[in-house]
Amino acid sequence: MTDGVVERSRPRDRILETAQDMFHKHGIKGVGVDAITEAAGTNKMTLYRHFESKDELVIECLRATAAKASRIWDEFEAEHPGDKLAQLHAWVRKASELLSVDSRGCDA
Repeated sequence: MTDGVVERSRPRDRILETAQDMFHKHGIKGVGVDAITEAAGTNKMTLYRHFESKDELVIECLRATAAKASRIWDEFEAEHPGDKLAQLHAWVRKASELLSVDSRGCDA
């Protein structure tokens, strides 16, 4: 926040975050580029300036998810150095926690 004004995230980041959320809730085939751009508050021209195609956007979403998982694993390795079993238990606990709060688009 700068001088009381909330800065909007960069268009590429907004598109990526919006696409990740929508793909998760509705599936990759269930979401079109028009819906992504509308929800991200942008337009197709901007989307295609940052991503060559919807397929490239999907790949970037998968890369971001993999990078997040890698960072989480790195945290577990740092918390439990050399203890592979404790690292695995931490991973399973985290996965369980994420699954229990993830309604996959279905509000309870």
